[in-house]
Amino acid sequence: MNRNYSVKIGLVYFLWLLFLIAGLFFGINFIKLGENFLGGGLNNYLKNPFVWAWANFDGEHYLAIAREGYRPLRYFYFPVYPKIIGFLASLTGQNELMAYLFSGLFVSNVFSLLSIIFFWKLLRVDYKKKFSFGVLVIFLFFPTSFYLVSVYTESLFLFFVLICFYFARKRRWFWASLLASFAGATRLVGFSLFFALMVEWWLVAKKQDKKDFKGLLSILFLAPLGLVFYMYYLEKSTGDFLIFLNTVEIFGEQRSSSFVILPQVFYRYLFKIIPNLTLYPPYVFRVFLELFIGLIFLGLLIYSFVKLRLSYSVYFLFTYITPTLSGSFSSFPRYVLVIFPAFITLGVFFEKRTFIKKLYLFISAFLLFFSSALFFSGYFVS
Repeated sequence: MNRNYSVKIGLVYFLWLLFLIAGLFFGINFIKLGENFLGGGLNNYLKNPFVWAWANFDGEHYLAIAREGYRPLRYFYFPVYPKIIGFLASLTGQNELMAYLFSGLFVSNVFSLLSIIFFWKLLRVDYKKKFSFGVLVIFLFFPTSFYLVSVYTESLFLFFVLICFYFARKRRWFWASLLASFAGATRLVGFSLFFALMVEWWLVAKKQDKKDFKGLLSILFLAPLGLVFYMYYLEKSTGDFLIFLNTVEIFGEQRSSSFVILPQVFYRYLFKIIPNLTLYPPYVFRVFLELFIGLIFLGLLIYSFVKLRLSYSVYFLFTYITPTLSGSFSSFPRYVLVIFPAFITLGVFFEKRTFIKKLYLFISAFLLFFSSALFFSGYFVS
């Protein structure tokens, strides 16, 4: 990494963290507390909100799995992230919940920084330094980027994805496939890397007289292994290897365990959800944010097939479509955070549209501040 850009990226990353802390301070001090899904429970949160706020909502589930293992209604949360947390916490010799919290924060922050480093390295395979830096700024100030340093899987999963693509672009298929396997045991959408790697192998193979069939075998057998192992564990422990899909409706009536196609999702928002909105500001904000990001990223998906490498767009397609199959954009503003090709596509779109880029960054940073303040105060954002 160029020294000048190393300093620039480090400075932007530091300013981003300060921005999140400002959102945390604002949320805790100026927004009425939502008490139902606070990290560590209400009592722990009130004792130290500046620490526990990073583990609100799903963060509690990951800490519980790390500490107690899997129990009913927790199988939707894939194992790699909580297992790493549990391992690090065990090194302290303590079973206190706080030890697991600090382990989770450590894992998320370390892999957040590593994700930025490998995003830069991957960008530099195809793009110039100035463009690559701009994409990182767009990414860091996305409205839900605070999840990268919260007790969530986003940073770890994104790291696996980026380094997987980086190795693939360097034609190191074994390592790319191995990282894809880890991604598949971290998040369900990790399966999309199998198809993306197949496309990447094909893009390389069609330019070469001698095909790398060892690389192809690595992809075929290694890339799906993480998901397969988790499904095998679920079959042995619960009798249902798809229990993470079959219990998805526990996350709310807007979710369906049967597949719903994308046009139906938009229809539900436009003609059922929005016309019946209650005047509850956090809920109104969330619904419009979900729909807005769903629409914007659909446009970016289509545009990516024109402007980006095909393997990137295939990963984009599967990672975009998969969460919508439950019939909702709920949590979608968080889910899209790991779709790195979307941010490259934004960078391409803004390349000769400086004013629009500045306007976008201003709006995005405002939404990031407001979203983080709501999340840290105990309101569901994504």
